[in-house]
Amino acid sequence: APGTGRSAAPGGEGATDTARPKPEAPDYLSTFALDVDTASYGYARRTLGDGRLPSPGDVRPEEFVNSFRQGYERPKGPGFALNVDGARIGPRKGADKAGGEGSGASDWSLLRVGLATEAAPTTAERPPAALTFVVDISGSMAETGRLDLVRTSLDILTDELRDDDSLALVTFSDEAETRLPMTRLGGNRNRIKDVVEELRPARSTNVGAGVTLGYEESVEGHREGATNRVVLLSDALANTGDTEAESILKKIDSARREYGITLFGVGVGSDYGDAFMERLTNKGDGNTTYVGDEEQARKVFVDQLPAHLEIRARDAKAQVAFDRKTVRQFRLIGYENRKVADEDFRDDGVDGGEVGPGHTVTALYAVRLREGASGTVATATVRWLDPASRKAREETGTVRTGALEGPLWGDATGDRLQVAAVAAYFADHLRGGDLPGAPDLSELASRASDLAESTEDSSVRKLATAIGQADRIAGGAGTGDGRGQDEGEIG
Repeated sequence: APGTGRSAAPGGEGATDTARPKPEAPDYLSTFALDVDTASYGYARRTLGDGRLPSPGDVRPEEFVNSFRQGYERPKGPGFALNVDGARIGPRKGADKAGGEGSGASDWSLLRVGLATEAAPTTAERPPAALTFVVDISGSMAETGRLDLVRTSLDILTDELRDDDSLALVTFSDEAETRLPMTRLGGNRNRIKDVVEELRPARSTNVGAGVTLGYEESVEGHREGATNRVVLLSDALANTGDTEAESILKKIDSARREYGITLFGVGVGSDYGDAFMERLTNKGDGNTTYVGDEEQARKVFVDQLPAHLEIRARDAKAQVAFDRKTVRQFRLIGYENRKVADEDFRDDGVDGGEVGPGHTVTALYAVRLREGASGTVATATVRWLDPASRKAREETGTVRTGALEGPLWGDATGDRLQVAAVAAYFADHLRGGDLPGAPDLSELASRASDLAESTEDSSVRKLATAIGQADRIAGGAGTGDGRGQDEGEIG
């Protein structure tokens, strides 16, 4: 089982328990599809701002971590640059520094696997885009911060797109309707804005009808040599027609595969169908984000959308092989919905993740080293298909024990690794986890505040604010005793 790391040593559970099928792949491997989604973190911030803790089921740690810049070196061309590093977790503040008693983390380290694609092209350099917007105008979208924010977002984007880009607009409530067929931006901006301004909330939420018609319009307006994409803007509270993500995806499967049309989901609203949107975009070869206000809308549609338009890697997967001689235990933080069977890593028919230019992807592992361990800790490999040739490519990186010796919260550890750690621990707190060495929320807020100063990064300042809100809502009772689950035993 990927990431669980049950005993893989000779004579382990596979040899003694004849009632269980013997695993086809050794358990020192961890395999997952790459994911650039950030919606879980955006929605958590919105929920905390409303004075509520997010539902643990809506918290995906990888989306918290991937919401922050990591400063990885980028490749000069297609594919990925791979970075593998880490630090020793050690005891929490106030714990016994000598032995780490009470922290349960003195022999644990945080391992970071970082991937980066080449920088996103400028607006002038990228290929033209043919975008089909599928807009939810159901009754639930009447709430402030939903359809009004969608209209604002589309106005912003209409000004940002080039004259040779094209845009189509489909709306849905209980039924779907084409409001604007595929139309070039040049000379038509006012017409497009007039159509957007006319959008008003109606009745039920038939997401299936909207997505299906959106893909039909995208196929009808398909442009060779352009980036063809469907963009779904919704609170994802499907309640009419086809309400199952898998069933909806079957209806658009041929368009998705034959024309390479991918799906980008933009979530809105205080009551948001996060799990539904995630399933839809994960299986729709796309990704999702969340927009809570006009500032976030500008960030998504001005700064981020260009990175979502092109695809630089299709069906991208990562596999981390831990060395039995040095590693006793490991835990992948997050990616539960993106796990891939170890033996399917090089099966290019198995779905992975799609990654565009200007993206970074980070996976964090809690790793427990053996006493006196020295040598290789892990080898990480990323595999993807070139979007043009569909040929498979791989990149590999290795980390040794020496790279994990520095203390996580020490001055020599990079700020960006510490930001990733704070984001991961915060997510783990929100879903009631027990990562080794977890600081309480008060300490996390303090660390985030310090990191906001040292990085001069406003997004880290907002992270500190969110952690402080969570601490106050939870009554200031920090948790996290640093105990790891008994998983990831290599034997």
